[in-house]
Amino acid sequence: MPTSNQDAQKKLMARAIELSIENVRSGGGGPFGAVIAKDGEIVAEAANCVTRVNDPTAHAEVMAIREACKKLRSFELKGYEIYASCEPCPMCVGAIYWSRLDRVHYAATATDAASAGFDDQFIYDEIKRLPSDRKISMNSIMRTEALAAFRAWRESCNKTPY
Repeated sequence: MPTSNQDAQKKLMARAIELSIENVRSGGGGPFGAVIAKDGEIVAEAANCVTRVNDPTAHAEVMAIREACKKLRSFELKGYEIYASCEPCPMCVGAIYWSRLDRVHYAATATDAASAGFDDQFIYDEIKRLPSDRKISMNSIMRTEALAAFRAWRESCNKTPY
C-alpha cells in the first residue's frame, strides 16, 4: 500500500504529465510539463511554450521556476520540489540548481525524449569540451575591462548575495 507521501508525489507527477499532454493537444508547445510544490501543494505549474512565445528558454521547468519565484517573491526555492514530466535538459538542470530546489522528480527519461526528437546529448558533449573546441565559437575578449564588474560586486555594500 503506497504511503500518503507516495500518493501525493503521484498526484503531483500526474499533473505534470497532464500538462505535457494538454500542451501537445492544444498546440501550445512541446510535450513537457512541470509542477513546483511544497508539502504536496502546488505553488506553480507550467508547460513548454518555446514555439508559442518564440523563446528557446521557455521550457516547462524554467517557466515553472519563474512562476514560483514570482509568486513567492524570492529567487530561491529552498524547501520546494519540482515534478517534471521528463528528465530535465542541461539548461533546466542549471536553472534547478540556481533556484536551489530541494529535489527533482521526473517521469520519462532523456532517452525517451531523444526517441521523440528531443535529444540533448550534443549539449552534454559540448559542455565537456574547452570553449575554444566547441561547435559554436567561444572566445574571451575584454576580460580585463569586465573584471571591473566583479571588483564592484566584491566592494559593494548594497548587494543581495546569491
